[in-house]
Amino acid sequence: MMTVDSTSKVSIGALFRNRVIRTILLSVLFLQIGIWVRNYAILLYVMERTNGDPVAVSLISVAEFAPVFLFSFIGGTFADRWRPKRTMVWCDLLSSVSIFVVLLTLVFGSWKAIFFATLVSSVLSQFSQPSGMKLFKLHVSEQLIQLGMSMYQTIFATFMILGPIIGTFIYQRYGINAAVGVMGVAFLLSAAVLLLLPPDHDIEQQEEKTTLWQEMKAGFQYVLGNRSLTLLGGSFAAAGLAFGLTQPLLVFLITERLGLPKELLQWLMAASGIGMILGGGLALGVAKKAAPQKLLVLGLTVSACGFLVMGLSAQLWVTLIAQFICGIFMPCIHIGISTMILQNTEAAFVGRVNGILNPIFTGALVITMSIAGWLKESFSLLAIFEAAAILLAAGIFVILPLLKLPAIQQEQREETQEMVS
Repeated sequence: MMTVDSTSKVSIGALFRNRVIRTILLSVLFLQIGIWVRNYAILLYVMERTNGDPVAVSLISVAEFAPVFLFSFIGGTFADRWRPKRTMVWCDLLSSVSIFVVLLTLVFGSWKAIFFATLVSSVLSQFSQPSGMKLFKLHVSEQLIQLGMSMYQTIFATFMILGPIIGTFIYQRYGINAAVGVMGVAFLLSAAVLLLLPPDHDIEQQEEKTTLWQEMKAGFQYVLGNRSLTLLGGSFAAAGLAFGLTQPLLVFLITERLGLPKELLQWLMAASGIGMILGGGLALGVAKKAAPQKLLVLGLTVSACGFLVMGLSAQLWVTLIAQFICGIFMPCIHIGISTMILQNTEAAFVGRVNGILNPIFTGALVITMSIAGWLKESFSLLAIFEAAAILLAAGIFVILPLLKLPAIQQEQREETQEMVS
């Protein structure tokens, strides 16, 4: 059931008149505070306690990313089975409780329990996030979905800049106990906000009872039977490979390509973050008119050109401008993908589709991140950044058929429904 009439005008005013969008965005605000304080406070704390032990530091990333592979599809399947509001509230409550347990452990026991806070909240997010997407599908008109995703992405982009500052400040000023307390309160506030969502009983319930295995199998059949989602998955994989290839090597653009101190990397990251904030704001205006597949192609094209320029650049200002422009168009990629998933997925399959496509990107990202250092020993930075641009070009080529999506969308949905039934 939609809470916004399908004929509503696409505007910021209409967006914030939607109760579900208001509630989810406020919840995301609190979650981002908790997540960024968690990421940076725990990182700094572990580095301090272990004297920068790379194994201990890497375990933080393992605790954060491993659940994406292990629980994303399972969490998405349960998100389709369970009531979304109840799922999100309980996930945030359990995250908060686990963090306060860790706080007690820090006070009275071992500091190593700090890894548990990251692991538990990361696992629970694999159940909560697809439930939030499902609520978008159920309660937001199709005209407002892309604008809602734009606002969603703007919050994420803003915290790319503010998050590290907030997390570092709280830890350095007040210590790890206060930082963990802030995490717990942030998740608790998010759970409280989610109570404002419409009741779950307004949502249509599944008539036939099926097993978990049958629903997981149906999820894969749904994605494979939907040409739009299959092509999107291929583009997703190419983008993940490209970004994973370049992300670990940005510091070498500063030290080797430009011959400057490594500390200048912060300016490169700041340029990207500021660009993402501006891009998120610009996307709010563009999202009213541009089709999501066009936004995705635009974002991938600019990123490919940016990688080429950064690989060729021998001047800091050129590299900074290229990174800034890439940042401006990065929201186009995220908004385009999220909107296309929602527009091309039936409400009953939103969780499983997210659970299948998200690990594709993350898996590709981790694969090339893990081999980027080895590749640098054998190839030049220019060659690696050119390879990343080629991968993005491949991602663009894969989704070019989707530029004709509006004309064939209904036909694809009917074919998918026939396959699943």
